[in-house]
Amino acid sequence: MSKKSFIFYIFITVIVFSTISVKSQEIALSLSGAIEKALENNYGIIISKSQAEISSVNNNWGQTGLLPTVGFNVSSSNNQELINNTTSNFVNGGVGLNWTIFNGFRVKITKDNLEKLEQLAKGYSAVVVENTIQNVIIAYYNILLQKERLEVLKNVMDLSKDRYDYEMIRFEVGGSVTYNVLLAKNIYLEDKASFLNQEVILRTAVRSLNFLLGEEASAVWIFNEEFASDITEYVFGDLLDKMIAGNQTLKNQYVNLLMQKNEIELQKSSLYPRLSLSAGIDNSYSWIKPEGIPTTSTEALTPYGNLSLNYDIYTGGARKRAMDIAKISEGITQIETDEMKHSLTNQLFNEYDIYNLRKTLLDVANESLEAAEMNLQIADEKFKSGAINSFNYRDIQLSYLNSALNQLQSVYNLIYSNTTLTRLTGGFLGENIQ
Repeated sequence: MSKKSFIFYIFITVIVFSTISVKSQEIALSLSGAIEKALENNYGIIISKSQAEISSVNNNWGQTGLLPTVGFNVSSSNNQELINNTTSNFVNGGVGLNWTIFNGFRVKITKDNLEKLEQLAKGYSAVVVENTIQNVIIAYYNILLQKERLEVLKNVMDLSKDRYDYEMIRFEVGGSVTYNVLLAKNIYLEDKASFLNQEVILRTAVRSLNFLLGEEASAVWIFNEEFASDITEYVFGDLLDKMIAGNQTLKNQYVNLLMQKNEIELQKSSLYPRLSLSAGIDNSYSWIKPEGIPTTSTEALTPYGNLSLNYDIYTGGARKRAMDIAKISEGITQIETDEMKHSLTNQLFNEYDIYNLRKTLLDVANESLEAAEMNLQIADEKFKSGAINSFNYRDIQLSYLNSALNQLQSVYNLIYSNTTLTRLTGGFLGENIQ
């Protein structure tokens, strides 16, 4: 390959990879798209679904003892008697069936428990899905928050750069002193450092979202959702009804309570007799050859079928103790259920109050930002006209910065509260995410 051809090849390669890189950066990612990716690729969701699948496989009548077991065995014995020089061989084989016909309704109760275990595994998977959806929403809007913060810091940095350039021009024509120039430069560099630090925070936020989505850390997106929160008027009574009916953690606890009730019935089954059937056919063959005598052989084919009835008359009170323990455990589970319901109700109360507070704080933050923006515009004109000094201007600039960042944080806080209320009331699995 000639030198010119090599250079041309390198040039084309760079162009192609640059085009691919640009295209990858132009991929739009909406909130619903992010949630869809997480539902497909999130590690926790994949694991929880696999665990639910295991419970589904175990939910089978074969696990309950309803079906008989069939076995096959063959054995061979070979002997050599040295004194009489007698050789013998015995071969035994058979096929047997064992079946527990009745075991105190244990089969039915066990199958019901297996179904509830499958339901519980799916319920735990649903909790993982809910938490993942909430985490994706929070991570997505956190990125939008950091982008908005970056924009605010850039505006402040640009204002500081304009002020620094303004002081330099004044200094060159003799209208300013070195102190003012250095002060403007230090302020500009301080704002630039804040801007650069915010860029790192934004990239970290994107990588956190990529982890939730199961994407490579280097994946880049265009986040096209608006950074705004819906101002929904909630009625606490409605939220409470939704939570009692739809909270997935509470649903799982109800299943635990039903399984504990089944445990009592399972212990009661030991009070019944057990009826079992064993049937099969055995085949045996033997031959013996003493020295000097013709070989003799025998063969037997023996079918059999046996029923057995077993009942434990006295077990030292073990069965009664087991039932008493099961009843106490049921009472504990009931108390845990009541405690969970009470705890979730308290949490709902708190989140409801926080949500309403944050709505009010957002209104205050919006008004404060509006006043700070107007004050900054006036201060810029006054500073250039000499009506205020550098310190006054910087104070007003910092006031605008704080108001802008506070307004953005207020929007994010309201989104967070709204998301928490939705999760507590089971809204993520009961509605389509748009």
